[in-house]
Amino acid sequence: MAVKDYIRQRFFPQIWCAGCGHGIVMGGMVRAIEQLGLEKNEVVLVSGIGCSSRVSGYLDFHTMHTLHGRALAFATGVKLGMPHLKVISPMGDGDALAIGGNHLIHAARRNIDITAIIMNNNIYGMTGGQTSPLTPFGKKGSTAVLGVIEQCFDIAELAKGAGATFVARTTTYHVKEMIKMIRDAIAHKGFSLVEVMSQCPTYYGRKNRGGTAVDMMKEFKEGTAPKGSKKLEEQPGFIERGILVNEARPEYVSSYMDLIEEYQNQRDNSA
Repeated sequence: MAVKDYIRQRFFPQIWCAGCGHGIVMGGMVRAIEQLGLEKNEVVLVSGIGCSSRVSGYLDFHTMHTLHGRALAFATGVKLGMPHLKVISPMGDGDALAIGGNHLIHAARRNIDITAIIMNNNIYGMTGGQTSPLTPFGKKGSTAVLGVIEQCFDIAELAKGAGATFVARTTTYHVKEMIKMIRDAIAHKGFSLVEVMSQCPTYYGRKNRGGTAVDMMKEFKEGTAPKGSKKLEEQPGFIERGILVNEARPEYVSSYMDLIEEYQNQRDNSA
């Protein structure tokens, strides 16, 4: 199946701001699914509310556009009801780490076979450039005109601490790397999280003098380094990219189905 076959072309051109990185992430996601050879009816996209959530409208899979911050709660229900499907949840700052933060840590703790793709543009883009739990210390937004005075979450470290069995980080500049990470995340059995650093020139870039989308992507190129690289060793302030966790652990839905089968066997034997 060709990449274009996964797209709902009647909804194009898309409505993201010029220079937004989310279209790059969506393109990477589609190519990862295409490389895995998945049919459209094998995939479910579950999104919440925000710029990133437009993905569920643009791609021609089974899709759910749900409540703000509740994407993973709905995704959990889908996975429990239809365990054979690949469930992917594209999210932004709010769905993942603000109103949806509790769902994230428990989905990771339970190791539910869901792939969370978090588009980290450091700001609330759809609602006017407010700061979010991912806005770095000192950076500005419409709700912090003098700069944020609180620390932001490290998505990867939070996911690792909560028990996610696949955690990766990349950027919209590193497209081939992104595609491979998303592909590996979808194929992984267990809770997978891929953080993609995505540029928002309209709000974050404008308020923090980040320049154009090209300037912001250049910063991704020059301010990050692969895991275990000499560059990262020499520049510890750089942001680490790569697959940070990849391990096997019992998956929640499979364990749940095993319990049901065990209970049914016990009931039949006692009849």
